[in-house]
Amino acid sequence: MNLEKVIFAFFIILALSLNFSFFIGELSEPAHHHVYELFAALIVSLICTVMKFGDRTQFGSTVLASSLVVDLLLITAAVTWGMSTLGQGSLNPSTMATITSLAGGALIANLLSVVLLIIETGQIRK
Repeated sequence: MNLEKVIFAFFIILALSLNFSFFIGELSEPAHHHVYELFAALIVSLICTVMKFGDRTQFGSTVLASSLVVDLLLITAAVTWGMSTLGQGSLNPSTMATITSLAGGALIANLLSVVLLIIETGQIRK
């Protein structure tokens, strides 16, 4: 067993899980989505992106691209959350729906990363 690949897979699956846990719930209800879940999903996603920089294959480029999409969407969601709470002090349903939708897009890109990881694992020959 390759410890490096285990750690890599762990972080990719953790990023998907954290993103899903933030996304699940009523789309526009701020009480269903916690800022710390979004923060954790963003941090783990950034860690995944850094881990993907070493792969120089075409497959690695695709996985890195999906990770960059996740980062961009989660950063946009976090900035939207921050700007909204700075101006108003609380989130309105419309802004929360925007934040949750951005996290949903990131969830799709995270799911793509996990599918690509499974495909890559299936191609490994002993």
